[in-house]
Amino acid sequence: MMQEKELKAFAFECMEKAVQTGVSRLSIQNGDFSLTIETQACRRESAEPLPVQPVPQAEPEILDGTVVQAPLVGTFYAAASPDDPPLIQPGDPVKKGQQLCIIEAMKVMNSIESPCDGTVSRVMAVNGDLVEYNQPLFVIKENA
Repeated sequence: MMQEKELKAFAFECMEKAVQTGVSRLSIQNGDFSLTIETQACRRESAEPLPVQPVPQAEPEILDGTVVQAPLVGTFYAAASPDDPPLIQPGDPVKKGQQLCIIEAMKVMNSIESPCDGTVSRVMAVNGDLVEYNQPLFVIKENA
């Protein structure tokens, strides 16, 4: 009869072999001794590779107007405080130097200003979201 230490070593060896070979269930009985191993292993050699689907390439979006990009990485805020309405919305006229939003970076609030006179045609960032360096924030249609 096998000792407890030998039984444990045998059980671990069986589990290892079951996983390596992809056997999902193994049962061994010998007198009073019974061992059942179930795994969720699958044989990689017999598995058919999944077909690769080509990823459609999106055409870059053409933004008509002056694109205001994030000058730094941080949290985008559309208003000066949570209770205030957004500083600007699509359709609002803006003047050069007018505050458009705030980007918080390292507990510092950075005011982002309009580079030109015009009308806001798009707001491309969402209040409270993280923005990346050079991420488009606004599109301003310049006055003619």
